[in-house]
Amino acid sequence: MAVDLKQAYRTIMDDHFPSEMEISFIDGNFRQTLHYEKVTWVIDGVHKGLRYGENPGQEAAMYKLTNGNLTLGEVSCIQAGLPLASEPELLQSGKHPGKTNLTDADNALNILRYLTADPCAIIVKHNNPCGVAKGSTLADAYFRANKCDRLAAFGGCIALNRECDVETAKLIAENYAEVVVAPEFAPGVMDIFAAKKNLRVLRIGNMARLQQYESTRVIDFKSLIDGGIVAQWSFLPLARKPEQLIPAECTTKDGTVHKIKRLPTEKEYEDLIFGWLVEAGVTSNSVLYIKDGMTVGIGTGEQDRVGVAEIARDKAYRKYADWLAWEKWQTPYNELVLKFGDEGKKRQQEVDEASREAHGGLVGSAMVSDAFFPFRDGAEVGIREGVTSIVQPGGAIRDWDVIDCCNDAGVAMVFTGQRSFKH
Repeated sequence: MAVDLKQAYRTIMDDHFPSEMEISFIDGNFRQTLHYEKVTWVIDGVHKGLRYGENPGQEAAMYKLTNGNLTLGEVSCIQAGLPLASEPELLQSGKHPGKTNLTDADNALNILRYLTADPCAIIVKHNNPCGVAKGSTLADAYFRANKCDRLAAFGGCIALNRECDVETAKLIAENYAEVVVAPEFAPGVMDIFAAKKNLRVLRIGNMARLQQYESTRVIDFKSLIDGGIVAQWSFLPLARKPEQLIPAECTTKDGTVHKIKRLPTEKEYEDLIFGWLVEAGVTSNSVLYIKDGMTVGIGTGEQDRVGVAEIARDKAYRKYADWLAWEKWQTPYNELVLKFGDEGKKRQQEVDEASREAHGGLVGSAMVSDAFFPFRDGAEVGIREGVTSIVQPGGAIRDWDVIDCCNDAGVAMVFTGQRSFKH
């Protein structure tokens, strides 16, 4: 008998999680308690919570912080009453959100809170950005973010840091997305989105005050297989302006001082800061390539730094070739042969050659690493492709070797003095 495998994705889990939750931190007789309430939406007259967890068959619930304050040492938790992804207003659902939809939206906001000065768009899949870009307008920012990785953006979560206007909505409607998040939606936008019946449209009014969140911390909980919990303060990138970056320098055991010879230009500083702030939302180990205020290549979640630098490079080459194919023939690279036969093979060769000549668009880009380069070989991956500036935490035993490598190539390098791991 045939089995309907698609049925699993249409199955909505019963939600047996309680309506309220409390977490207490106790130090002797001193108790600090955080209070939470479960979030639901009224859909077809019925209160519904999360569709399911990370996968169909995993029951899940989402809670918002409603009361309580936690102070440990000199660090205080964010105050209740300013929800973002934990209480979105569901304007259009089709399928109402599951856990991954909202965690993708949350990580998009985690990045966008540092990028409020310009219109900015981010597309997230599997809790990592496919593309992040700022632009002269919101439509320009979205176009560029989608251009970063048009293929991976398919079915992604789109987050915008300005009111979604009609021009931007029309661009979004040209593609398939699962979620669109914005602080507001202009008249006429929802009419455009209505044609996308399963698109989840989430309005989060507090996004208009995103800048207030850029220095706030929350307690980050990680559950272990045995029921244990690791608790930590959430990460905040400290270097957010060019003057907060440190010119690369180190002293070896014999007292020799190694200094970077060239500092970044103003334009390079802009891309380095942009990339370092995007890095706060990328799974480690990671390496990013940034050019003109947009991501060009994103490598995530690898076990070695050279490998992830190469993956980000290779993705840049592939995405560049795909974009050329789309611009010239309105056909994805992978479908050229299917659509054009032997002529499609020639077209693939044509865009492959163009991508190689352009080094995947990496010439003049900035290289961003979430942890130090233990050896020069990681930095050399980017330098061979035309990278002109690098930002990394610094602090490796062989910082001197990486500095010398950059000096030999005329590449600028700065340190953040802070690692940006995200597990």
